Amino acid sequence: MSSVQIDSILVRTYRHWLQRVAGDLPPSLHDAIAELFEAVEAGHVCIRVPLETTASWQGHAWVGRPGSYAPFVLEDSGRFYLSRYRDHEECAARLLRERAGQGIAPADPAVLRAGLAALFPDDPEDRQRQAALLAQFKPLTLVSGGPGTGKTTTVVKLLALLQQQAGATPLRILLAAPTGKAAQRLVESIRASKQKLDLPPALLAGIPEEARTLHRLLGAEGDTGRYRHGAANPLHCDLLLIDEASMIDLAMMHAVLAALSPTARLVLLGDRDQLASVEAGSVFGDLCASGGCSDALQQRLAPYNVKMATGDDGHGLADCRIELTRSYRFAADSAIGALARASREGDADAFSQVLAAGGDVARLPPAGLREAVQKGYAPYQAAARAGDPAAAFATFLKFRVLCAHRQGPAGVEGLNALLEPASGGLYAGRPVIVRANDYALRLFNGDIGLCLPTADGLRVFFESAPGQYRALAPGRLPPHESAWAMTVHQSQGSEFDDVLLVLPETVTPVLNRPLVYTAVTRARSRFALCGSEAVLGAALATLPRRESGLVEKLGAPG
Repeated sequence: MSSVQIDSILVRTYRHWLQRVAGDLPPSLHDAIAELFEAVEAGHVCIRVPLETTASWQGHAWVGRPGSYAPFVLEDSGRFYLSRYRDHEECAARLLRERAGQGIAPADPAVLRAGLAALFPDDPEDRQRQAALLAQFKPLTLVSGGPGTGKTTTVVKLLALLQQQAGATPLRILLAAPTGKAAQRLVESIRASKQKLDLPPALLAGIPEEARTLHRLLGAEGDTGRYRHGAANPLHCDLLLIDEASMIDLAMMHAVLAALSPTARLVLLGDRDQLASVEAGSVFGDLCASGGCSDALQQRLAPYNVKMATGDDGHGLADCRIELTRSYRFAADSAIGALARASREGDADAFSQVLAAGGDVARLPPAGLREAVQKGYAPYQAAARAGDPAAAFATFLKFRVLCAHRQGPAGVEGLNALLEPASGGLYAGRPVIVRANDYALRLFNGDIGLCLPTADGLRVFFESAPGQYRALAPGRLPPHESAWAMTVHQSQGSEFDDVLLVLPETVTPVLNRPLVYTAVTRARSRFALCGSEAVLGAALATLPRRESGLVEKLGAPG
């Protein structure tokens, strides 16, 4: 059971309670609780209420002040929480502040200077160099950057420098990501980056090539929502690196921080402009709020030939973060790169102009949608009929249809139907996505399987490791559905050569700027949009803000 499922059960339980006791609650409290339920389900951690409306709440058994024991908590700031979420937020902020407040001195400054010179350009304003150096001085490092900005390349060099400083006793390093696909991509990227480095084999061997999902890393105990690793049983590591950190919700971030020993380093990689987690919180975006580092940190780093932007904005993690801005994947004239910039900035006119120019990007009329989807998946369907798992997976990852919604004609269900035979059921070539965890089968929500013909009949293949596949009889599959199309949220942590984004016909609350940006940045080579100017414009004009008190609790005004 995922944390979002657990949270949904919690909210449903409180809804039933609210119906039973509605007559015993002050009207303003009843309304605030109902609003809070809706906000949590929409991803907010709390809501704000006018304090002048809360006089009748004073002394009520269901509402407490910070530190008290009650189902709901009201802060002096006017933030109103389910107590569970305030506990997550308070504890996560405290653990982050403690880690961010620590300073580390490199064991051998001369070796560090030599390593920097060997691995990075002699440019004091090079952001990758700055990120790698920052991790030598701080036990918490936040690296944000868009697609192709070299996050993985940077972090491999960062780890190499840290292993050099560790000397004869190598650091114990763990790699993780929120989903299995993101973990697999992290491993592939690290392997590729290591091959490009001219470093001693022993040093490269100290950079691991195995990554786990966060649930597996922490030792999820079945569907209980509890983890084997925590404060009483911390992770056995000196450094934890987590990729795709924008997908981490507040509860999971708290669990990760609690499971780290106080002396372990934490490196978070992600893109703060991507969609936030499905569950409550926009943690990585809150942690990477804009601003410069302190003058004190700049003075410590100056002897290593770096010049970081200063101007501490009071954010408690100001000295722990760096944003990579130069894209190495997209050339200056790249159409996809231009779409990414336009979507990040909310510039609908620029976005439409790039689409109109054609090339590697296009606008697709609704009448051509079915043909485009069939054409996009034709190479995969040919490979699937041949029954070779490696070829089938390789071609399936080349093209993907992304949607804003699960339901409706422009949603996952409607678009899946474009390629489904009338008979339904499992058939050769059908891609499926697992919708429930099955610990016995080692299958988890979001895992992708391909139905392929074999000498023993139809089997569903899953990639267990890069280039390795295992087959299951169709009858053993846990709950699943077709995966010709997926939501933009589900696509996070993945990349495809060719992406087709289908927007609904009318504006809906789920449409926003990060959704379009995330969809665009899933594409390596080609991107097409099926959607009206009006709907696209409304999406790019909407920059969501999830309500929370995390930034304030980290040390900056919220």
